[in-house]
Amino acid sequence: MHEETEQPFDPLDYVNIARTVVEGLLRRPLQKLGEIPAFFGAGIYAIYYTGPFTCYRRIAERPGEIPIYVGKAVPPGARKGGEGLAPLRTMALSNRLKQHGRSLGQAENLQVQHFLCRYLVVEPVWIRLAEQVLVERFRPLWNCVVDGFGNHPPGRGRSSMRRPRWDIVHPGRPWALELAQRGTVEDIMEQVRAHLDSWSGFD
Repeated sequence: MHEETEQPFDPLDYVNIARTVVEGLLRRPLQKLGEIPAFFGAGIYAIYYTGPFTCYRRIAERPGEIPIYVGKAVPPGARKGGEGLAPLRTMALSNRLKQHGRSLGQAENLQVQHFLCRYLVVEPVWIRLAEQVLVERFRPLWNCVVDGFGNHPPGRGRSSMRRPRWDIVHPGRPWALELAQRGTVEDIMEQVRAHLDSWSGFD
């Protein structure tokens, strides 16, 4: 009879290291997203919703447990193939969180005071992989279904882009209103309900 051989646990495996980074994030205290101070560093973060928006009720009832969005902020230069210079001197993470706060402030049916967050300054080499582990673990709504929350205004010559699904559900960002709409709120909300029904984290 063939016997399977279990693979030994390797704490230095890249995925295991990324999971350790994620656990470090989840141990961080919750803070109000609209009151994040300026600080140096790049890293990862998780945003939680606690407000009355009906389709997010199952998430809002468990504040600090199920993020509605997770993301990363990498140092300048990371997109050009490196991981950035002097990463501890960048304010990429706090700037990213403040940008999210401004987006929420522009939305017509959301209020920034209904959002909490956790964030963790991370060595740049682990940021991208840790974000992937976060997405795989929680399948956050605004990463997987209502996408576009983290989008930047399109550059010149890209005005033909379609409006992000996030901006269809939560209109208000001026730059998004200029883009062609794709889909309806009703269709997206049906996908939200199906996504939450399929997520094992509510068991």
